[in-house]
Amino acid sequence: MKPLDGLVTDALQPPGRSRVVPSAREVQGPTPTQRSWAAGEIVAQLDPRVYQISVLSLLLTYGMWRLDLEIDPARVLAIVATALLTQYVATALADLPQFDSKSALISGLSLCLLLRTNDPWLAVLAAVVAVGSKFVLRVRGKHVFNPTNLALVAMMLITGRVWASPGQWGSAALFAFALASAGMLVVSRAGRADVTCVFLATWTILLIGRAEWLGDPLSIPLHRLQNGAPVLFAFFMISDPRTTPDSRAGRILFAILVAAGAYVVQFRLFWTNGPLWSLAACSLAVPLIDRLLPAARHRWLAAPGTALERTAP
Repeated sequence: MKPLDGLVTDALQPPGRSRVVPSAREVQGPTPTQRSWAAGEIVAQLDPRVYQISVLSLLLTYGMWRLDLEIDPARVLAIVATALLTQYVATALADLPQFDSKSALISGLSLCLLLRTNDPWLAVLAAVVAVGSKFVLRVRGKHVFNPTNLALVAMMLITGRVWASPGQWGSAALFAFALASAGMLVVSRAGRADVTCVFLATWTILLIGRAEWLGDPLSIPLHRLQNGAPVLFAFFMISDPRTTPDSRAGRILFAILVAAGAYVVQFRLFWTNGPLWSLAACSLAVPLIDRLLPAARHRWLAAPGTALERTAP
């Protein structure tokens, strides 16, 4: 005789149809491999800025804990809060439909990593300049300057009491490699690994070529390349998808121009932070490069299941 539950199940089946018994695979659900693929698809759809915020936060924590960066938690809070508040106010004034905190967080964290000053109010003002520039300095709907880069250059140029210290990251090859690995994840997710790789390759060629011309030992350019500062610049500043040229050919040209300009600033004008000054100057050429070498404009991918970003710049 059939068990009682079998009789009830059979009675509920439509006439003329046999009972469908699920397979063991259907009962068990997706396999670990299937679950892994599904998780990978979700991760692939995440906004690259989430990765960048995570990496910058880890770098800031490491710098404050292990490298004794000249910044305290109170100033970090003030800079980040000001960046978010400026983004919120500018979003309301621009009548945008949605407040987007990611870009403001990136600008705030980047300023915490790079900007140094003895006047806390100048650090707060830099956050306002960085985020506000995205809404004000625009050409054909695209902001011209990398927000953090513009804030650093403007504050250093105007006040004389702000600086970016390249030596604060040390010259440990292991740290530079770890920083490069984390940065490669970010730029690959954002589709801007080309500009990063071309800049680093051009910068390396220029430094080694200069050493060969002057007869310096190879250890001198290698020491410069092992510093965390140029790696941080290459992976987290020049690679900004919203301020680099739209086409790949344009980005390659842009990276070469920035590296060449940095060389002139650093070894001909003898200014420190050559890449920062060069990026600010070369950014003025991006609208022209986009016109000569047009391509589809970058759009941030929003969270899974939502449309492309159409809100904050």
